[in-house]
Amino acid sequence: MLRLWAAHWITAVLLSRTVAQYSSDQCSWRGSGLSHESHRRDVEQVYLRCSQGSLEWLYPTGAIIVNLRPNLERPPGHMAGLHVCIKPQVYSQGSHVYLEHEGDLRMLLSGQDQAQGAVRCFSLAQGALFVEAIPQKDISRRITAFQYELVPGRGPGAHMYPYLHTGSAPCKPCSDEEVLMAVCTSDFAGSGTFGGVAPATKKHNVVSVTLSRLFRQKSGMFVGGGARGRVWSGRLSVPARCSVHPGGAEHLLTGSIHFGEPWLGCAPLYKDFLRLYVRAEKAGVNPCQIDTN
Repeated sequence: MLRLWAAHWITAVLLSRTVAQYSSDQCSWRGSGLSHESHRRDVEQVYLRCSQGSLEWLYPTGAIIVNLRPNLERPPGHMAGLHVCIKPQVYSQGSHVYLEHEGDLRMLLSGQDQAQGAVRCFSLAQGALFVEAIPQKDISRRITAFQYELVPGRGPGAHMYPYLHTGSAPCKPCSDEEVLMAVCTSDFAGSGTFGGVAPATKKHNVVSVTLSRLFRQKSGMFVGGGARGRVWSGRLSVPARCSVHPGGAEHLLTGSIHFGEPWLGCAPLYKDFLRLYVRAEKAGVNPCQIDTN
């Protein structure tokens, strides 16, 4: 029954008129259901070609299909390795968000899930987002809004992002190749020690860190201080089942930023990383050069 209902909506895409947009670019979209209030069965196609962005649908009526693609041309086989993660704004309401593929619908975010800011991820090869307005008489205060980002399903530290996994995220260590790549390509990289750990959600904890070296960072997540600014502090998100040990040995700390939050990726002991780095440097296989002094 659900498949037939979805197929009816997809057919409506081909038959309905083009609905006007408030604004649109390759990364973000903003539109209004008022533009087709008199045509509640309209389905609008939205195309976004960016690694991250946002959607805001004011006064939702009918439905929209959101087609997400990377902003760079990639081999067809690489698409299977990409995932889309969406995070609704806490004020988002008025719609259900489904994953649509060949007429089948699978619920991703109900209205209640959106109010909790729940993150949901799916493989890009699984289909498009189907956002359906919940029928109601008063739509004056309804806004559906969420952020999205494209996340590699493979690579350094990808296994540490729990929202990519239906179960708990595995805590296996990174391979030597992944560690060398992580220090060169991660959103942040440095060395330091773990501090206190506090629960954030059922899926992850937040741990404070103190860094003595900072090779690279985006968005100023770590704040410098101490003598000559040689110490940096910050907080990292870690999967709940992955244990960290406050104090003690120094680790290489790498990771990625998702929806403004830094997530821990590859994190071997720093002394082990140094041995690996020096060995790779002598062999001429380092993907990049860093100052380890």
